[in-house]
Amino acid sequence: MFFYVKFFYFFIVYVIMMVIVVIDYWRCFMAYFLKQSHLKGRTYLSIVESFYSPEKHGSAHRTYKSLASVETWKKKGIDDPVAHFQKEVDELNAAHKIKKELQISDESPEVYLGYFPYASLLKCMDIKKYVDYLNNSNSFTFDLYELLSTLIFARLVNPCSKRKTFHEVLPKLHQSVHYSYDQLLSGLGYIGNDYGKFIEIFNEQLDMVYKKETDKTYFDCTNFYFEIDKQDDFRRKGPSKESRKDPIVGMGLLLDANQIPIGMKMFPGNQSEKPIMRDVVNDLRNTYQINGRTIHVADKGLNCADNIAFAKENGDGYLFSKSVKMLPETEQTWVTMDSDDWEEVRDKEGHLVYKYKSCIDQFPYNITIDENTGKKKILMFKEKRVLTYNPKLAAKKKYEIEKQAEKARELCYSQAKRSEFGDLGKYVDFINEKGGKAKAKINQEAIDKERKLAGYNLLVTSETKMSEREIYETYHNLWRIEESFKIMKSDLDARPVFLQKESTIKGHFLICYLSVLLERLLQFKVFNKEFSTYEIMKFTREFRLVKGESKYINITTSSRFIKEFAKLSKLPLTNYYLTERQIKQILNYKI
Repeated sequence: MFFYVKFFYFFIVYVIMMVIVVIDYWRCFMAYFLKQSHLKGRTYLSIVESFYSPEKHGSAHRTYKSLASVETWKKKGIDDPVAHFQKEVDELNAAHKIKKELQISDESPEVYLGYFPYASLLKCMDIKKYVDYLNNSNSFTFDLYELLSTLIFARLVNPCSKRKTFHEVLPKLHQSVHYSYDQLLSGLGYIGNDYGKFIEIFNEQLDMVYKKETDKTYFDCTNFYFEIDKQDDFRRKGPSKESRKDPIVGMGLLLDANQIPIGMKMFPGNQSEKPIMRDVVNDLRNTYQINGRTIHVADKGLNCADNIAFAKENGDGYLFSKSVKMLPETEQTWVTMDSDDWEEVRDKEGHLVYKYKSCIDQFPYNITIDENTGKKKILMFKEKRVLTYNPKLAAKKKYEIEKQAEKARELCYSQAKRSEFGDLGKYVDFINEKGGKAKAKINQEAIDKERKLAGYNLLVTSETKMSEREIYETYHNLWRIEESFKIMKSDLDARPVFLQKESTIKGHFLICYLSVLLERLLQFKVFNKEFSTYEIMKFTREFRLVKGESKYINITTSSRFIKEFAKLSKLPLTNYYLTERQIKQILNYKI
């Protein structure tokens, strides 16, 4: 029985294939010929077209052009009408052959469509209305909103240099653009000069639609390198996050309680990032008259006495991490002390995830009271300190310490110069015996001390009534801001940057910031965190079409995201063929 079923299946497939071959065969031989008909002693000419008829399952004919009689054409001076019109038939057949042999085009048939959810978000927030106000008050010869929105879409679907974006990406968006490359750079410079104004527009409209929550704000800084030799006033050499020696610019990013970006500040690469947090928070307060209390959350790199004093002065709270290695000896003793104060947090299998203990006390901070003279004063602040220990983090740190210590030993044995040790110098003592050349000797005590403190992290906060677990979970939401930087640097290829002017550089990073903002709104507000950043960005990049003769072919890879989004939106996102009407339906989708 199975044999007959299998035979029948292959027979049906064979028949279908033969039908396709026959159709293609007849299509290849679709042609024109000159027909001669004899009636009442006269010869009538006509050009007839042969074609494949699905109804007849074979060839059929239809009159393409009636040409009157041979005798009539001879009276008009054509000696051989048959030869004359045969030439026309030959030309028709030659043109038909060229038409059937499809040629490659100067323009790519590929169309990017993955930007449509972001276009819907812009419409939902009515961004165009407020950008148009700026457009109308300036003498632009291009549409500023079109430039802003299409640069965001291009950055999301295929990030690359501005020149490549203009020549290779923008033409593949389903909507055409109406500005030149020079106008692109001019517009980018304009939005870069006033990037804070555009962030303000987006924040105001974001608040109208989704509501910002500023009871907790998350802040962090990063920097972006430039592959140039000479510094300028903006691109300066400083401590690079990627340990590069190239000039850099810094970026401070502020997120609200829902990890939605609500503020950005660009600054020269040689500036300290610690005061930037105060600038961004101040800008946000002044712009939106935020009078409510907010908790500033940041990592140890931004934990300084002046930032803590700034939060207290404004009636806000703070939650920072603090380096355990930098604590006084008395506090380090509390860190490593074995006691019954530890509370353990375990997973479903009973494995230790982390443990914690806490204390509330008055702690001293050396505060700057005069910016001009640098005069400082010690103030006591009441705060809660939560010490956590993570066994997985401890194992990772000990492995890294051992690798660094081994490298330091190798440098000691090879009698390397002091400058060659770099950061490994913390594991080495340089001893100068009898006025001779200093020799490097491993400081085993320093290595053992670092190993002893591995896995510990100290959180300090003004929120003494907040539970230890809430403090831990609030602080660890900072990974979202790290992810935002990762999206910029990896998914959006924010660097390296090939622009030269400060204004266009800032405009470039504004486009990256707004792209992240829209992705976060899609992920957190529209999809309610059901999908990861990877899934959303994969769809954004891969939702592409290829333009055929009459329809578009969807070349997107199937995924859980596209299937669920198709159900939610009731759009034909998973269809293989898409018509122009269906594409308009997708582009007009309202979130």
